[in-house]
Amino acid sequence: MGSGIAQISAQSGFQVVIFDTNPETLVRARNNCKIALEKLEEKGKIEAGSAMTILNKMNFSTQLEEMSNVEIFIEAIPEDLVLKQNLFKSIQEIVSPETIIASNTSSLSIASISSALKNPERFIGVHFFNPATLMPLVEIIPSLSTGEEAIRLATFWIDRLKKTIVVAKDTPGFIVNRLARPYYGEALKIVEEQLAGYADVDFAMKELGFKMGPFELMDFIGHDVNFRVTETVWTQMFFDPRYKPSLIQKRLFESGFYGKKSGRGYYHYHPDGSKELVQENLSAGLKKYIQQRILCMLVNEAAEALFLGIASADHLDLAMIKGVNYPKGLLAWGDEIGAKTVLMQLDNLYDEYKDDRYRASVLLRRRVAEGRKLLE
Repeated sequence: MGSGIAQISAQSGFQVVIFDTNPETLVRARNNCKIALEKLEEKGKIEAGSAMTILNKMNFSTQLEEMSNVEIFIEAIPEDLVLKQNLFKSIQEIVSPETIIASNTSSLSIASISSALKNPERFIGVHFFNPATLMPLVEIIPSLSTGEEAIRLATFWIDRLKKTIVVAKDTPGFIVNRLARPYYGEALKIVEEQLAGYADVDFAMKELGFKMGPFELMDFIGHDVNFRVTETVWTQMFFDPRYKPSLIQKRLFESGFYGKKSGRGYYHYHPDGSKELVQENLSAGLKKYIQQRILCMLVNEAAEALFLGIASADHLDLAMIKGVNYPKGLLAWGDEIGAKTVLMQLDNLYDEYKDDRYRASVLLRRRVAEGRKLLE
């Protein structure tokens, strides 16, 4: 992620310093950037002869002091609050008082991280999606302390990268990682209940228009990442049942079966990256049930985010299309299905399970009562 952010920044004309404590990591990062840029040059996506020019804008260093003149500093280290705070405590003593300091965290509180700084006004969340060189979305997350100059300069930088910007409140998971939780969580619940297998659920959701099924996607992301995000959102939301992690994924995480990267997750992977599939003959009725159950939970989460002012309706829908390649924005999808239908299905699930995870958003219930759409 860090080298990807550095590469696209250099491609956009910025001078970049990439820091890591491990020299081998820096060598690997430089080689990966060189290969990526040469491929772009071969395909005509950057000017002929420009690969080395861009690479020369990138200074790879094991010395944090090399950052002393940067205008923007962004970290892309593991999702550990203390680790991030310690890094920022060090960097604030090195950079200029005007330097904007940013975190690429996907789930940690921006306010919590910024509390380690003497001047939290210059701190902001700038969340890229992997791979940063390809994914068009960036979430910008100001905290309660973030100043206007930090927002302005971060927006200027991301605009120069030609990325799509959405602005989110400093809440667990921000937009994408919050709204996407039911895609994973409800799929896992369906498997836990032995209604269908991994491949069956993946098949059903891909037929609905998703690029990857939930289990394929979790294996692709890696359970070392996806499970940690799920657990973080759940704990930061005061253990709301909507975000409760699954023991199935927890056991994979504990076993080191992180998915495609480790050769085993929900699926077993061959050395060429292909996977072993065990798929039943899914009935039309069960396939429809799987699709409706997961989709209604997703729409409900988007409605709740709108109700709580996490982001504007447009940004909520745009984030899911650009950030995780959903075929439609969830609010627009809810209007297509019909808010009344979504509410009815959620109430049916709640009546059956008596589980608060299926409680309908107040906004959804109000819109149905008023005969209004979610996107208005």
